[in-house]
Amino acid sequence: MFAFRSLTTKVSFSFKWFPIGLIVLLVFFSNSTARAQEQQIAADATNGQAAVTINQEAGKIDQLKQLFPEEQGLVKELAKVIKKNETEALISNDAIIFGILSVMLALIFYTSSIKTGFWGKFYKIIPMLLICYFLPSLLTFFHIVDHKTSNLYFVATRYLLPATLVLLTLSIDLREIFRLGPKALIMFFTGTVGVILGGPIAVLIVATLAPDVIGVDGPGSVWRGLSTVAGSWIGGGANQAAMQVVFLTPPNDASPELEKKMEDIYSVMVAVDVFVAEIWMLFLLLGVGKHKAIDKFLKADASSIDRLQEKMESFSLSVARVPTTTDFMIIAGIGFGATAIAHYCGAEISGFVDGLMAENPSLQFLGDLGLASSFFWLIVISTAIGIGLSFTSFRNLEGAGASKIGTVFIFMLVAVIGMQMDIRAVVQKPGLFLVGGIWMAIHVALMFLMAWLIRAPYFFLAVGSKANIGGAASAPVVAAAFHPALAPVGVLLAVLGYALGTYGAMICAWLMQMATPAGG
Repeated sequence: MFAFRSLTTKVSFSFKWFPIGLIVLLVFFSNSTARAQEQQIAADATNGQAAVTINQEAGKIDQLKQLFPEEQGLVKELAKVIKKNETEALISNDAIIFGILSVMLALIFYTSSIKTGFWGKFYKIIPMLLICYFLPSLLTFFHIVDHKTSNLYFVATRYLLPATLVLLTLSIDLREIFRLGPKALIMFFTGTVGVILGGPIAVLIVATLAPDVIGVDGPGSVWRGLSTVAGSWIGGGANQAAMQVVFLTPPNDASPELEKKMEDIYSVMVAVDVFVAEIWMLFLLLGVGKHKAIDKFLKADASSIDRLQEKMESFSLSVARVPTTTDFMIIAGIGFGATAIAHYCGAEISGFVDGLMAENPSLQFLGDLGLASSFFWLIVISTAIGIGLSFTSFRNLEGAGASKIGTVFIFMLVAVIGMQMDIRAVVQKPGLFLVGGIWMAIHVALMFLMAWLIRAPYFFLAVGSKANIGGAASAPVVAAAFHPALAPVGVLLAVLGYALGTYGAMICAWLMQMATPAGG
């Protein structure tokens, strides 16, 4: 027993130095890569050869476009292969990158589960979700991986995310949630309005104070990148990705410089999204410990939340059991089977909408709304399947850990998104973080004003805000901070955000375009 305790103490102590050790390791890899690059450049200079530059890479891609003018999809895939072969990153194998991300998440979850000592104090100050974004971003920062050549984002959004939505909505009790009354929905929609209006107002303010930050309207303009932030802040990662497809997909005849500019804009916007949102989440979580005092200030009645908490807790206890291999296989079958159905139906519906737009030019607005995107339908259909199954006996799989498996998938998506975050943007693009800060301030001000007007409990304010700002990755986390049994409330509101996020982000994007000065 003494030996076991001694071993546990040593392991816990060693994890205390995990962040420092990881950063040292990353710096070592970065320096090693830099030295290797310097040696290669010197060798090329000696031999009279130039290193592969962006212009040379661009020339190859331009040749492909000329050779295959009608096969632009193929050209994009070939261009990705060229970039992958010529990347300066230390690791380009997705299997290795996936393993590194998995280990990172495991260490983060382990250390966050330690409630005493250094880690207990650390995670009281720094939200665990922020670390899940931040650590993968270091891989990109130190050139250990190149997210632009990785297919992990596609895998996470097309395979894991739909399965996640199904598993997280499997145990939802819609009738009990509806009994919460209109205040939960009012607070949620207030948060949505705050994001839709806050974006263009922030753009107007910054464009007036610092015109160079916003620039002018055009194919690579700032408002297009901000549209992805709107997608994330109204819905979540799915809507963020949808906005990237709609507003940041380079046209087929785009120059390599424009393609790179659009990629860089998205990378910066992921950083704006994560940093600003997680600062707000930090304050929300700090408020959880003082929610009774806040409710008293707002003169709110939280009895309906207490009643739901008791009902959800009773259900979880009633179906809880030791999961078997059969349970896990059924959960996997439901999650990925529903994903398959959603993929098939999404492709059929988007194809049908494409046909309608081709036959009738007046219906082009359907494409602007995202209805011609198979990805949009993938999210909507998988969510609908999960909600539909919640009315069947399959909801009892919650006792075997269905939502826990869904949570594992969603955090893999979080890590992959974090890998695309450019933390250098904090120093290089401070003006864009000012836009994000003003934008968030407008959202927060509206939330507190509405909560005071309708006397809504702090729970509705916090979860309604994060269902918009954080989506399915963080709304359940905030809800569970009040009580684990309340996590499904965050899921449902987050799913509502997914359903509305694309539309709301579209409106916000158009308003931001109107607020952006016209190009000369």
